[in-house]
Amino acid sequence: MAAAYSVHDYRRLAKRRLPKMVFDYLEGGAEDERGLTRNEQAFDDWRFRPRRLVDVSERNLKTTLWGRTHDLPVYVSPTGLNGLLRPDGDRILARAAAAANIPFALSTASNGSIEDVARACDGETWFQLYVMNRELADMLVKRALDADYDALILTVDVPVNGYRERDKRNGFQVPPRRDLRTLIDGALHPAWSLDFLRTGVPKLANFETMEVTSLEAQAALLSRKMDASFDWDALERLRDQWPRKLIVKGLSRVEDVRRCEALGVDAVILSNHGARQLDAIEAPIRGLEAAVADASVPVFVDSGVRRGADVIKGLCLGAQMVGLGRALLYPLAARGRPGVDDCIEILKAEMDGALALLGVPESSGLGRDLLTD
Repeated sequence: MAAAYSVHDYRRLAKRRLPKMVFDYLEGGAEDERGLTRNEQAFDDWRFRPRRLVDVSERNLKTTLWGRTHDLPVYVSPTGLNGLLRPDGDRILARAAAAANIPFALSTASNGSIEDVARACDGETWFQLYVMNRELADMLVKRALDADYDALILTVDVPVNGYRERDKRNGFQVPPRRDLRTLIDGALHPAWSLDFLRTGVPKLANFETMEVTSLEAQAALLSRKMDASFDWDALERLRDQWPRKLIVKGLSRVEDVRRCEALGVDAVILSNHGARQLDAIEAPIRGLEAAVADASVPVFVDSGVRRGADVIKGLCLGAQMVGLGRALLYPLAARGRPGVDDCIEILKAEMDGALALLGVPESSGLGRDLLTD
């Protein structure tokens, strides 16, 4: 078995195991995909200026959010169709997050249902909401509340689907087309194919028992046919409807962060959806410092995180926590639960090493003075 020492190693292993159509879904971005490179490059553009002669013999990466202490300042970002990467992918990620004592966010487009994933782990769980129509959204919110999710994440950067050329060229859909190209691709990746011969094609489990037309809802979700009329008034209504922590994901402008605060939102996530919506969009890390400056609620950031040092840079710029998306999907695809556990440990070691080399024994001591651009 090939050794893996980084997220990049796990990416190579995932590419080897997955059919091209599935890997392209995982990896792909919008249009020319320059945004994918921009997200990672934006982290690289920040460089460290360490403190010296500091006792760093003991180091602490723990962070406290809403009165609950987590072992690492990261959370598992909501990602859809994880069951295509590995059977039972959502529950694998949820259980790995619970074992690492970090929050896990379940996507509306999950292959494990709201209820099943909640029962599968004992960690902190957040549910991410896509609003395709208001009636359906109300049902999903109620289910998440009944299943005792700790927080609700509203994603607001998908009024329409991004133009993802890889998916269009591949004819990507769920379930996959059974044409000659797909069959050959599956045959060339036997480990992946055998998994799904045993377990069957993953379904959008949250719509298997809905009171609305299931096929219609699934088709809308896969094509990102969202409620493009969802606005600030609708957010205010959702705030009244959801009694627990409410997080808004997909922001990039300071004035939007402030308006969310005014409506009583509990946290915001600066995100460009992993560069899967708009290609010519700024990397979220670039707007983090300005967003945090006047914010009175926690600000999180995601998109482009590949190293523990990226997490540390986000914390230096004021993020309360940093989201891990593809960084954990690669090991999920490559090796399942052992891969996810291992990759979390790799990222933890990278973060811990960065603290030591920066002269910062506590992650709470990270600050803007440690960075230059």
